[in-house]
Amino acid sequence: MIDDQSSGISGRAVTIVEAGLDDLDALVPLFDAYRVFYERPSDPERARAFLTARIEGGESTLFLARLDDEPAGFVQLYPSFSSVSTARIWILNDLYVAAFARRSGVARSLLRHAAAWAAENGAIGLDLETAIDNEPAKALYESLGWERVTEYDRYELDLVDSR
Repeated sequence: MIDDQSSGISGRAVTIVEAGLDDLDALVPLFDAYRVFYERPSDPERARAFLTARIEGGESTLFLARLDDEPAGFVQLYPSFSSVSTARIWILNDLYVAAFARRSGVARSLLRHAAAWAAENGAIGLDLETAIDNEPAKALYESLGWERVTEYDRYELDLVDSR
């Protein structure tokens, strides 16, 4: 069973729950801030609609972290498969921690929780990507056992402007 409460680095209580529709009021400001961080315009209505669709459609799994009961961050996982391994993997697509909660252990707790949940649900691994110059995130991932993959180049094809 997954431990959903721990002490952060600061000694403050970090609690993590699998988020549902009842958590949207806590998630939307965090998700909107996440999008703004990636240079998208603030649009809480769009954030709410997107999260609602993912939750209602069972298309992703979201975990909400609270630091001393205040919404502090989230992680969003999307299901996928490895054809080569013929097994389930999860794409850790979104990880965000509010400014007030950074360096408190929230991101570490979310990553550990996501990994434990994925393993408990039969996945063989998690995949994520981050910016080449995001040294703090890369150090965190590597401290938790994530390994940088260097054998492949990543490509994308933009079909529409998604701003």
